[in-house]
Amino acid sequence: MANRIKAINAYMPDIKLGRRAELGDLVSFIARSTNLNEGSIRQVLTELRDAVVFFNLRGQPVQLEGLGTYTPTIDLDGAINVGHRADMYIKDHLNVSGEFKGEIEHRDNVGKSGDELVAKWNADHPDDPVA
Repeated sequence: MANRIKAINAYMPDIKLGRRAELGDLVSFIARSTNLNEGSIRQVLTELRDAVVFFNLRGQPVQLEGLGTYTPTIDLDGAINVGHRADMYIKDHLNVSGEFKGEIEHRDNVGKSGDELVAKWNADHPDDPVA
């Protein structure tokens, strides 16, 4: 017998990720948009990274307007990490109707409930229904 989580995960909508945009991709994109040279852009991005580390190491969150907030965290073992909360600008722009150009797997299941996905699983897998 399948469990509910397996059934939902099998049918829930998911974004098919493309190739990851790396630093060089960002540098080239910004250079084309601004007419700044790539070396300067790369240096600024590296300094921005180092600034986030600098302030986080002092226990200070860093808010980058339009990008998000980087906050130092600690786990039970004492390991320091960083949490990132994306700025609402990014979240809002990702959800503009019709703007997403990537591929969504199981797009037809957008808006369906967990119970509906389980029912679909049970119909498609009569030999392995959700308990």
